Amino acid sequence: VFVLFSFTSVVDLVISLEEDGYISGFMEVYVREGEPYLRTAHGIMICYWDGIIHYGLYLAMIAAIGQRKSYRNLGLFWLGSLMMSIVVFLLGNMIGKYSSDLSPAFLLNLPYILIAIWAGVRLFQQPKALPCLSPEKVAEEQRKHLYQRPQDMGLVLLLLLTAAFTFFRGMVVLDCPADSCFEYIYQHEPYLRDPVAYPKVQMLIYMFYVLPFFCLCIYGLVLPGCSWLPDWSLVFAGAVAQAQFSHLGSSLHARTPFPYQTPEDVWWSFLLTNVLYALGPLLLAYRCLRCPAFFLPA
Repeated sequence: VFVLFSFTSVVDLVISLEEDGYISGFMEVYVREGEPYLRTAHGIMICYWDGIIHYGLYLAMIAAIGQRKSYRNLGLFWLGSLMMSIVVFLLGNMIGKYSSDLSPAFLLNLPYILIAIWAGVRLFQQPKALPCLSPEKVAEEQRKHLYQRPQDMGLVLLLLLTAAFTFFRGMVVLDCPADSCFEYIYQHEPYLRDPVAYPKVQMLIYMFYVLPFFCLCIYGLVLPGCSWLPDWSLVFAGAVAQAQFSHLGSSLHARTPFPYQTPEDVWWSFLLTNVLYALGPLLLAYRCLRCPAFFLPA
């Protein structure tokens, strides 16, 4: 599976480099006739992510398999990243301005979903690498209240802010009539109005799937013994990292029509909020892997 996906990652990297003008003459006919939506800023960004990040993950997992080492954590991060990329891409193609240009080549994306689901089931079935911790150490860690864990308090605060921002942007793309939503979509993130529909789909997935998970994460950081959190934090960390890379890059990319590009006077605030948004799930996953005692069964 990872060897096959490695090949498609290299193809995607070639597509992105060709669309940005670094190379020419490789995939131009296929992209123009088969999948013209890959020429959008979002299409170019997901090809970059697939050709660099996913390709690196595939090589790392193949190396781990060859050395009989566990690749479960890498696989869970990859699973979230790939599923987010595919779901947003497919839904955006079906409801955006390219919906009338879909060709049979669009069906080539469907095996990705089936293989990713199968690989995800296999990954979750692999046994976890349990840390070498005594029951006394686990009990001591789980007796600590939230105020005794300053790092977790910081994470909870960051997740609360991220959840609020998620809800706000979801209301923005749902055309909330509030003045703050109107001002935000026109002066801060006009890319959310782009008719390609990728940003709208992304914000709705954030609102209906990622937002509830943030609430569950806060619950898992307050009450001990939530053994599901380390695995799912990796899945969502990969998903949000991929989504934020694509959203940031597309907002600033020259292929996005000028009225929908992020205004220069709000670049720094736009970058800061979106980087912090991606940082929250990544820090949570790192915390779960580095100090897992709080999340182990009592």
